[in-house]
Amino acid sequence: MATMPGELIIRPAAPADLPALGRLGAVLVRVHHGFDGARFMTPARDIEDGYAWFLGTQLEEPDVVILVAEGAATDGQPPEILGYVYAGLEPRSWKELREAAGFVHDVVVDQQARGQGIATRLLEAAAAWLEGRGAPRVLLWSAARNEGAQRLFERLGFRRTMVEMTRERRG
Repeated sequence: MATMPGELIIRPAAPADLPALGRLGAVLVRVHHGFDGARFMTPARDIEDGYAWFLGTQLEEPDVVILVAEGAATDGQPPEILGYVYAGLEPRSWKELREAAGFVHDVVVDQQARGQGIATRLLEAAAAWLEGRGAPRVLLWSAARNEGAQRLFERLGFRRTMVEMTRERRG
């Protein structure tokens, strides 16, 4: 895949994008399950359809944004969705001991399109959307073993603030 970041269009997701979003969301599920199968959900056979359905429920939510990175059309083929980001505004949380914030739930780029700055553009666009709607900060979570993503997040100004710890039921 030879798409360069300058050829990308970052735009709001549309219902027609849901199959591609489901495929990419399923990548997230599989990768995270591979990191820790006890912590992260097991990918079902229809995980692509399930993720597409879920993201479809979010498209019309007023405090949510799903942006896609669309590559240029090539060889008579339509433009391809190379990645997406899913983020939203979150109210103050007593449970999490934090004030209102923007929260990036997902960011994923197709394996063949990585290393071209697509995730950076998606994250910056989502942060701009959140901050433009009053979010004083943007948070995200990262799997402990996802060190490459954590390096990207740190380059974009994110800092470590919480550590999730999991204990499985005994016996």
